[in-house]
Amino acid sequence: ISDIIPDDFSLSQNYPNPFNPFTKLGFKIPDAGNLKLQVFDVSGKLVSILANERLSHGEYSYNFRGENLPSGTYFYKLDFNSNYRSTGKILKMTLVK
Repeated sequence: ISDIIPDDFSLSQNYPNPFNPFTKLGFKIPDAGNLKLQVFDVSGKLVSILANERLSHGEYSYNFRGENLPSGTYFYKLDFNSNYRSTGKILKMTLVK
């Protein structure tokens, strides 16, 4: 968490990628709002909800643990809604065991 107010919404590529068994998902939000961060497998099945909460502006990161999942491609989706904007983004990550 930082005190700097981001200019815009952004979702960063996870690091490391490929990963085993942990990776970090980072994002920035420019104003307070409701946020949901989810991970899906390639078939679209929800495998994890990392965040579903109201956050103030700033920069955040969440750790994703993949030790109980098979190797493969996964997608993480961030949805953000505030009084000023409603936006979302999906990025791909790879778990290699």
